[in-house]
Amino acid sequence: MQDAEKKEKNSKADEIIELKKQIESQKVQIDETEDRLKRVAAEFDNYKKRSSKEREGLYNSLIADIVSSFLPVIDNLEKAVEAETQDEEYKKGIELVLKQFKDVLTSKGVTEIEAVGKTFDPEIHEAVSSVQDETKGEKEIVQEYRKGYMIGNRVIRHSMVIVAN
Repeated sequence: MQDAEKKEKNSKADEIIELKKQIESQKVQIDETEDRLKRVAAEFDNYKKRSSKEREGLYNSLIADIVSSFLPVIDNLEKAVEAETQDEEYKKGIELVLKQFKDVLTSKGVTEIEAVGKTFDPEIHEAVSSVQDETKGEKEIVQEYRKGYMIGNRVIRHSMVIVAN
């Protein structure tokens, strides 16, 4: 009888050892699966971020292309506002159209580049002339010939400026 009990105990012990091995094996598989899942989730998150940046870049590029074709119209409207006229209502109409145009640009993320009084930056300004003026700082912009525009960090058109010293 003891022999039968020993065999049964050994059989159960072997069975327990085998089950423990299976549990360990499944734990390893679960850990590997979790690791793969985390990697896939991270890759997907990176893909979404990259896609969003590409989409934003493409959008800004398209807006910049369209806006650049309208900039001469804005320049002409600004010249029309500056022109002397006897008809004040006509001038107000031109000012309103110019303001509406600029509001549309602003709503699309387009901003004017500040120039006069600022330090010359070749990334956003284009120097067309320089003057010597001791009252101004070095590389200070004293006059703007043509306004520049940006969308985000991208320059649509550089400001044409006169730089001091």
